[in-house]
Amino acid sequence: MDSVRRALREGEISKDMYERLECVECEEQLVTKNEPDEVGTVRACPECGTKWRQLP
Repeated sequence: MDSVRRALREGEISKDMYERLECVECEEQLVTKNEPDEVGTVRACPECGTKWRQLP
């Protein structure tokens, strides 16, 4: 699972005009999942299921 910053640099996710994160492949907004065993927040694409970690 890559970080959100790395995915933004590599072009896997992008930000729309309102600074919301979206999956480039599916063009869907990412949803936030707060999993207790993960460090930080997990952002996931509801369409393809790819996950990225957003560190505090």
